[in-house]
Amino acid sequence: MTTTNRLVAHAVAAGVAFALAAQPAWSHGDNAHGAPTVKEQKSWGIAGQARDATRTIEIRMLDTMRFSPARIDVKEGETVRLVLRNRGRAMHELVLGTKDELDRHAALMARFPGMEHDEPYMAHVAPGGRGEIVWQFNRAGEFDFACLIAGHYEAGMVGKVHVAPR
Repeated sequence: MTTTNRLVAHAVAAGVAFALAAQPAWSHGDNAHGAPTVKEQKSWGIAGQARDATRTIEIRMLDTMRFSPARIDVKEGETVRLVLRNRGRAMHELVLGTKDELDRHAALMARFPGMEHDEPYMAHVAPGGRGEIVWQFNRAGEFDFACLIAGHYEAGMVGKVHVAPR
């Protein structure tokens, strides 16, 4: 093997090793990798199935750091398809949760601004793009949603979900 061939082989091996070691903290998306969606009960509900959605609610994400509408009303037990439309020029996301959960996650996002997610109650939406969350609100109460991209939450990009008891 020539010196050039050995150098190429070492460079390829180093590149492969680097690619295998450089994994993101969390990956995010529409579960295109074929892995099943993890259905974990949260205090604000559980991942729903699209076929069970009884209603679709469109939420627009704006560069004014607002959601429109900023409040949605659902009934306990209802499965809803949230269609997210990013009308801005910046990346936005919608994360469902409690205020405490969102506060903790926002602090983490501030420390690691490139962090992405792969949970059924979160969706990143590119500028001009569309995202979707299907969620079963099986707990009554007031819950929150927010864009946790660094600076957006702090600027007031938040909303409320009111889940009326049966």
